[in-house]
Amino acid sequence: MSIDLELALQSTIARAHSRLYATGLSLPPEGGSRDLLERLIVASDFAVDTLCQQPELLSTIAAGIESAPALEPGHESDWPRLLRRWRRAQSTRLIWRDLQAIDTVEVTLDSSSEIADRALQAALCALSGQMQTRHGVVHDGQGRIQELVVFGLGKLGGRELNFSSDVDLVYAFAEHGVSDGTRSLDAETYFARLGQQLAKLLGEVTQYAFSHRVDLRLRPFGNSGRVALSFAAMEQYYQREGRDWERYAWIKARPVAGDLAAGGELLNGLRPFVYRRYLDYTALDGLREMKALVDAEVQRRELADDLKLGPGGIREIEFFVQAQQLIRGGREPALRQPALLPALAALTDAGHLPEKLSAQLASAYRFLRRLENRVQMLSDAQTHSLPADPLLRLRIARGLDYSDSAALEQELDAHRRIVSDAFAGLLQSRRRKPVASALTQYWRALPESADFSALTEAGFADASAQHARLRDFSRSPALRGLSERARSRLDHVLPSLLEAAAHSTAPDQALARGTSLLQAIVRRSSYLALLEERPAALTRLVDVVARSALLAERLVAHPLLLDELLDVRASPSLDIDAAVRAAAGLHAQHGLPGDTEERLASLNEARQSLSFRIALATLAQRQPAQSSARQLAILAESLLDECLRLAQDEIQAAHGVIVGSGFAVIGYGSLGARELGFGSDLDLVFLHNAGVDQVSDGARPLDASRYYARLAQKLVSLMATVTPAGRLYEVDMRLRPDGAKGLLVSTLDSFAEYQQQRAWTWELQALARSRAVAGDEQVRTTFAEIRNKALRRTRDADALRHEVTTMRLRMRAELDRSNALNFDLKQGDGGLVDLEFLLQAQLLLRAVKHPDLSALTETVALIPALAEAGAWTNEQARALLDAHGILLAKSLDCTLDQRPRLSADDAALRSARSAIRERCIALGLDFTSA
Repeated sequence: MSIDLELALQSTIARAHSRLYATGLSLPPEGGSRDLLERLIVASDFAVDTLCQQPELLSTIAAGIESAPALEPGHESDWPRLLRRWRRAQSTRLIWRDLQAIDTVEVTLDSSSEIADRALQAALCALSGQMQTRHGVVHDGQGRIQELVVFGLGKLGGRELNFSSDVDLVYAFAEHGVSDGTRSLDAETYFARLGQQLAKLLGEVTQYAFSHRVDLRLRPFGNSGRVALSFAAMEQYYQREGRDWERYAWIKARPVAGDLAAGGELLNGLRPFVYRRYLDYTALDGLREMKALVDAEVQRRELADDLKLGPGGIREIEFFVQAQQLIRGGREPALRQPALLPALAALTDAGHLPEKLSAQLASAYRFLRRLENRVQMLSDAQTHSLPADPLLRLRIARGLDYSDSAALEQELDAHRRIVSDAFAGLLQSRRRKPVASALTQYWRALPESADFSALTEAGFADASAQHARLRDFSRSPALRGLSERARSRLDHVLPSLLEAAAHSTAPDQALARGTSLLQAIVRRSSYLALLEERPAALTRLVDVVARSALLAERLVAHPLLLDELLDVRASPSLDIDAAVRAAAGLHAQHGLPGDTEERLASLNEARQSLSFRIALATLAQRQPAQSSARQLAILAESLLDECLRLAQDEIQAAHGVIVGSGFAVIGYGSLGARELGFGSDLDLVFLHNAGVDQVSDGARPLDASRYYARLAQKLVSLMATVTPAGRLYEVDMRLRPDGAKGLLVSTLDSFAEYQQQRAWTWELQALARSRAVAGDEQVRTTFAEIRNKALRRTRDADALRHEVTTMRLRMRAELDRSNALNFDLKQGDGGLVDLEFLLQAQLLLRAVKHPDLSALTETVALIPALAEAGAWTNEQARALLDAHGILLAKSLDCTLDQRPRLSADDAALRSARSAIRERCIALGLDFTSA
């Protein structure tokens, strides 16, 4: 080190002493405290400036963080000064404590984060009071006051904030609504203004500098996105638009101000976006892309020496740890740590990292973060590089107890080499060497080879057809356009698919369907990466497509469903309420132009995902068939409710509302009985309670009949609209009063009159399997009263038996597809429809004396209830329940494999049919003779 540098350093110290003395600060005597002060002078001009402005701070400088100042209403002009003065004082304490080794680097980073948290909380509290005075408060649907939720991402979220870092914030609020003040605002505008004021109060540079720079660019859609989003919109965005870098960003997210509890709930909802439920090796693809962008930025801005972005820098350690969190965190909750060092320790404890490497990375991280802090402490500048000025470099080195800057740089280089080597190893390909099998050699010889003997020897029945399919696939344009990496992955995956298909329950079907799936995903290398890195997942995939043509078809049409397939733990059997909330939670804010299409697509995605999970649980026999059918019905109800909201929004925008009236959707058939199948349509009836002379109050008013007819038509259209994720349901409205000749929407009065005076027995049977499933509560209640009254009437038992029997025999003659080899599970003798007719007849006969029966629509509830009413014994009820379960399970299996609902006779089926026939004959319902 030159004498000139040493002299310059002493001169710097002397000038700082003079400045401090000029403020009236009583300087400590030589030695002890004076030496500590000189260390502070060497390390930080910012700290010297602060002590000159606040000389009283020196007496308490070693203390911990103080509470943020109270920002009093009526003194708004003083808020910026108070916050900035407070932040300077607390930050100077951090420097002092760091220099004296009172705090570890982790504590210093946590304390920097705590300072930001307290500033955010104090500022938000003051600004919220100001907003409430001007515009009132925003309430949620339950009338509770809503607050803005401020999320800290990046280092603030991980409680690892740099000394002079900006804070990455994202704003959200729970639900849409309107504030209750005289100058009311909708929730989004209200919270966006509040968030903008918060950023300005903290980040605007004034004569007192700044408190914290605020960066809002990590919000959905970045600078072009809305400043504050509802929870539903946030979840929808990350489900549909979320990118890999956002997954990395949200690892560290936490609510830092506002409604912290609500923020925690949203984080739970976003967890599946961040942490996939399987070993997600696609995270490495995202990492490679981000690393390439960082490298390009480093090169463009000549940042090779940057402590954060340069080779072996802080960002590489973060990427190294976060990538492995994303890969494994879905399966290992212990890895879901927002802070880096605890995450590194968790990876080591779980056996994913060698202890030596983990210790080296932890040491490097602490060194780099302390050095980065000292660089920023020098002048409170947001910089990540050692300064070019030799004197400044010397000051940083001396502050860290190095004799000169060369010694500091030597240790820095050693740490960076370790980090760089570890990160390079992570990015290396993890592909395993393929096993040299006959099927592997067969695939590699295509498309030129005509020899398909390997397929024959593997057990494929129609090897010639499979060969033709694989040869066409190998020649397809999609394969010719693959990148080298994607082609290599395919060459690993496809032979494995061949092997797994050959050992499946249906080799030819598994291979044909599996190949179709590969054709659908071959250009999406992330899916190939999953199948390549997870042989067990590929085995499960083959098992599913071998047994279910329906699921194979859905996977081909919607490859995102692989997310559901690869989670062996995914079972909806425990949590039907959560499935309903998941669908209902997709409801976005009302009234946004052009928003209907987006909302409808989200609902379709929800249906695809949830019904697929139900199908997987059914296929794997993880739950009874009755549970699956019930879940499918509840899902349909939830989606109907959301589509009705969409339809009402559009109709009301054009035609207003009919004050004091309502509209309801009635589910009949399998929906009403909560026994929906996969791919079933919905039998619906629509009712309203408006008066004959009522009209809507909009710009284009309509009379009640036309108004509610258009609402029903819009609802049906939305349900059938094709989106990228498919369509929701086909709707059948033929069960309405007077059938196809009747009005599309009936009034409650006309519906009541029809059911009491003109309904045929078969229509009363249909009414027994009906429920109000969506719409106005008053209309739904009145419908239930009408229904109960119609079902509880006194009836002539012989006439009822005759009419039920006649209708059933007519149906069987037209619809029963049973033959000598197979039994029609639905229409055959002793099948599901016979059971339905039996229950309906019993209900119509007994509801007059047992009125509680009329409230039941589900088979599994009606059978034991009828036993209590004396229709049969408990033992006979158990036999009927077993019969229902057997028939429904076989029926769902057929649907899942897209086969007609026909089944070869077996002991279980014979027992089920016998139980149903016996109860029918006992009641006098002989469905076997004309």
